[in-house]
Amino acid sequence: MFKEYTQYDAIALAALVNAGDVSAKELLDAAVYQANKLNPKLNAIIHRFDERAYHAAEQGLPTGAFTGVPYLLKDLSFGFEGEPITMGSRSVNIVSENDSEIVKRMKATGVNTFGKTNTPEFGLIITTEPKAHGATHNPFKKGYSSGGSSGGSAAAVASGIVPMAGAGDGGGSIRFPAAWCGTFGLKPSRGRNPMGPTVGEGWEGAVADHVITRSVRDSAAMLDATSGAEVGAPFIIAPPEGSFLQAAMRAPRQLTIALHQQPLIANTVVDKEVLAVLEQTAKQLEAMGHRVIPAEPNINIEQFWHDFMVVVCAHTAFTIDNIERDFGAEHIKNLEPQTYNMALLGRSLSAVDLAHAKHGWHHSQYQTGLLLEEYDMILCPTVPTAAVKHGVLPPSRKDELLMRSAELLNKGLDMGKYAFRSGMIEKLSQPVLGKMAFTLLGNVTGLPAMSLPVGMSKKGLPIGMQLIGRMNDEATLLSVAGEMERAGLFTKSAFEK
Repeated sequence: MFKEYTQYDAIALAALVNAGDVSAKELLDAAVYQANKLNPKLNAIIHRFDERAYHAAEQGLPTGAFTGVPYLLKDLSFGFEGEPITMGSRSVNIVSENDSEIVKRMKATGVNTFGKTNTPEFGLIITTEPKAHGATHNPFKKGYSSGGSSGGSAAAVASGIVPMAGAGDGGGSIRFPAAWCGTFGLKPSRGRNPMGPTVGEGWEGAVADHVITRSVRDSAAMLDATSGAEVGAPFIIAPPEGSFLQAAMRAPRQLTIALHQQPLIANTVVDKEVLAVLEQTAKQLEAMGHRVIPAEPNINIEQFWHDFMVVVCAHTAFTIDNIERDFGAEHIKNLEPQTYNMALLGRSLSAVDLAHAKHGWHHSQYQTGLLLEEYDMILCPTVPTAAVKHGVLPPSRKDELLMRSAELLNKGLDMGKYAFRSGMIEKLSQPVLGKMAFTLLGNVTGLPAMSLPVGMSKKGLPIGMQLIGRMNDEATLLSVAGEMERAGLFTKSAFEK
């Protein structure tokens, strides 16, 4: 077996295959060994198709940037022909009839996919603890969250099972688990990567699919391969000048960076250790020749969370309606309480409510755009704290009962609007939304954003810092990330401890 497997990133592994130094089968052997050894402890992978991957290795994989590299996909939006997708739910088990467009493009790079990774139900919460598949453990500390909703992918990468894995981000779901698992996570600009063919845009454009990786250049090379217009896409954005991989390998120009320290969700406390890493990162960027200046986006934080919740609840109701139509009403009974409650809220809201929320999004986009006219990018924490223990972020049994009572009260009453006005929704959602106090900005605005693994807590848990770039300017973000990685500022992965 290829024992040095974990010492290489995906580009380097592909180079070994292309040089004939190692075969695709040997790489898969190593990945399967790692998965068999580690996954029983992590629960990062919830579906395997090893035999299919071995057959692909024997038949010959496409020649590309990642030929022969073992790969995993998040079990949410990535349709892989002939394999089931559950979306983290006990109510869904669909065999994909076709590859989604982004999977087609990923396959063309030569990756060898052998499984699907764990995710919370419909990606609605930022910890991967679904009732359908059980909790994914943080590779740095058992019993702690790996983040969400791409927690399975982040844990698989951080532990050394694969060098990169497919992930998606609707409220921080690439950056959040990347921060808590000590990996690199880039959310591309709105419209950069395809969402089709069955979906035009997820959550009114908040969702973007990409990868979680150990190295910056792997993320850049995959973005080169997957980005670009698709048939029927609502957005067509300009391609970069040159490649993203080239951008990741060159030093950036001198940049002016806004230091964003105030959470965009009320009553959110940023941990002192996180603030210390933020200060440290700002000093490191200044030492590299960049200017870091305190500056905040002018955003109404009370309206900000409300508008996001309205959009997500409306789309959750749409998803549940589709499940009921396709699979029958009995499947709705298996939904987790918070999912059902969000759908309930979504049904109680009107088209006018959704339009108001989208108007609020535009205000946030405009104000952030004004800030980025003065600054090249924004520096802030990815998450206000390091990873928390399992059971902290999912609704408690008491909260679940409260959600169910809301369901009963809604019969004959306009409970959804009352719940928003009464403060009930703000109270129930604050533990989760508070953790998203810095990531949501990238989703609401559609701006590219990335989490960098640059700090550790006293408990030995990773702390990530976030950089948010100008629209369509992933290249500058990747240049800065590459510069920091080459300077040795990234922390070690869990398997390197």
